[in-house]
Amino acid sequence: MAFDPQDIFAKKGILRLGGQGRVRYALWEKGQARLYEGSPFSGGAPGKEKVKLKDLHVLAPCRPSKIVAVGLNYKGHAQEMKKELPQEPMLFLKPGTSVIGPGAAIVRPTHMSQRVDYEAELGVVIGRTCHGVSVADAPAHVLGYTCLNDVTARDLQARDGQFTRGKGFDTFCPIGPVIALDLDPGDLRVQSLVNGQARQDSRTSDLIFSVAELVSFISRVMTLKPGDVIATGTPAGIGPVVDGDVVTIAVEGIGRLSNPVISRG
Repeated sequence: MAFDPQDIFAKKGILRLGGQGRVRYALWEKGQARLYEGSPFSGGAPGKEKVKLKDLHVLAPCRPSKIVAVGLNYKGHAQEMKKELPQEPMLFLKPGTSVIGPGAAIVRPTHMSQRVDYEAELGVVIGRTCHGVSVADAPAHVLGYTCLNDVTARDLQARDGQFTRGKGFDTFCPIGPVIALDLDPGDLRVQSLVNGQARQDSRTSDLIFSVAELVSFISRVMTLKPGDVIATGTPAGIGPVVDGDVVTIAVEGIGRLSNPVISRG
């Protein structure tokens, strides 16, 4: 799928771009992309060179060592699943090999699963090594925010009784298109659409545990590294996708992340 710059809502953000045999980061600001000298995760800064997105491939905006996901973190989703509100965040991991970027295909593994679902989420991208931080200090360790699709083999999740296989297939974590900077995550609209039809529509104000609470809690379990991503949970309205569908995750102030669905046995 071709990338449309109009899919970026962020006024200021970080892109990861491929082309001419290289992968570079770029600062997106005022509708222009300015290449980084180095990486934003290791002290790099934007230079003067500008590029056109049509000449490059927009990739997943970071390469996380891990994706720490949170189950059942929207009040509406808890009601949908007929679950009591959790007393503390419910954590699971998605492997880095599950990450894909805008336009890349989500692959339904039909040799194992007959039901694959979309899950629209706000992704939190860590900017500084984070271990044992307080809720008050947590925001200082966040670089920015991105759209995330926590793709799930729902039948395997139910069969296994835990989430590793059902959440861990290659292509099961689309993220992008940009890491939005200078964004308040407290009340953002989060949507999923399948073939242009709205399926989920909520706001991060419905989160049970806030972004700062999640960063603090997770950092007391494991060290978060620059580029790691936290998937903050999905709102009510989850459902399946089939071969040929296009899933779009839209988050206010960030952008639209669209991925086609294909099947492979």
